[in-house]
Amino acid sequence: MKLAIVLAVCIHITTALHRIPLIKARTIRHQLRQNNELEEFWVHHQSHVFAQKYSQCFPDSLSFAAGSTAEYLFDYMNAQYYGKISLGNPPQNFNVVFDTGSSNFWIPSAFCISEACRVHKQFQSFSSTSYQHGGKTFSIHYGTGQLVGITGKDTLQIGNLTIVGQDFGQSVVEPGRTFVLAQFDGVLGLGYPSLAVANAVPVFDQIMKQHLVNKPIFSFHLNKDDNFEYGGELILGGIDSSLYKGPIHWIPLTDKSYWQIRLDNIKVHGKVAFCPDGCEAIVDSGTSLITGPSDDIKKLQKLIGATPLVFGEYTIDCSHISNLPTVTFTIGKRDYTISPEQYVLKEHRQKSVQCLSGFQPMDLATKSGQLWILGDIFMSKFYSIFDRENDRVGLAKSCKRKHKIPL
Repeated sequence: MKLAIVLAVCIHITTALHRIPLIKARTIRHQLRQNNELEEFWVHHQSHVFAQKYSQCFPDSLSFAAGSTAEYLFDYMNAQYYGKISLGNPPQNFNVVFDTGSSNFWIPSAFCISEACRVHKQFQSFSSTSYQHGGKTFSIHYGTGQLVGITGKDTLQIGNLTIVGQDFGQSVVEPGRTFVLAQFDGVLGLGYPSLAVANAVPVFDQIMKQHLVNKPIFSFHLNKDDNFEYGGELILGGIDSSLYKGPIHWIPLTDKSYWQIRLDNIKVHGKVAFCPDGCEAIVDSGTSLITGPSDDIKKLQKLIGATPLVFGEYTIDCSHISNLPTVTFTIGKRDYTISPEQYVLKEHRQKSVQCLSGFQPMDLATKSGQLWILGDIFMSKFYSIFDRENDRVGLAKSCKRKHKIPL
């Protein structure tokens, strides 16, 4: 008999957890770069160009004027991990990004008129016996565009969890090419209700309200290693102690919208280089990179020997990776260090390998000041726990889970 053997560095396995396997895919940005289309994309998707080109797609009530939703969400150019859900009765299956940096759940509608919807799975509300029409129009702004849709409610299935009457959005307009190349269909936000548009109740809030998990906690274990089929896991309802080693360190939230925490400082090669008096950061599963204010990231790229390309990207000499400095985020007086092997992204082209910096500028101004984003590069090093009961984030050193292919 052929057996698949799963080996873990740690021993104890926690039961009664709801596990959602994650798939690791090429990002939209990577695909555009591979097709030599990234520069052309950015020319047409700068905010002012995009607004002018597609303004006729949106009603006046959902104009591109800066509004309350404009600061909520980031683009998904660098989203890399997604998982499967189903919606409606009978179930319709979709791939979604499980995103701690937003709070709305949306998928393409069968009535969507955009190319992005035609190349993805579309929700057929008329085929679901449990669908309830919401009747509200919603709009979500991204750094590279905007989508508009209508609201509804239906039965959502995540793993073995069934959430009845879940609020969700159905996109009817996704202009531009932002989502055309995406390998996911939609986004499932795991942030706090204050981030949600159209008064939608976020998915995990419904899970808590319907008492579907033993503990109001979810956690991510992400795998960055390209050699393994295992992309990672989203675990709903608790913590799997086989996926980390050492203690969990808990960090209180400074704001209950994003999963926002306080950074004591940021060190490069052991010396404080940024945030000497502290700054704010969010732990965000919806982006694969680590981002920060433009001026700081420009200085950081220089410190790690990166050379600027276009549109905020930086390249690194692949032969120098072992000599690059570490970057350390000090949180709650504890150091969380990222090695150059972890923050340098290797992209394989036809006969060559290009090394890119995993740091990117993003000026995200909030009432707390400019935010840093600790994305999947950070989360793949540290098992990340999101505790809604105590409004805190837990971090522990990830174990490497290895899957052996069946013989």
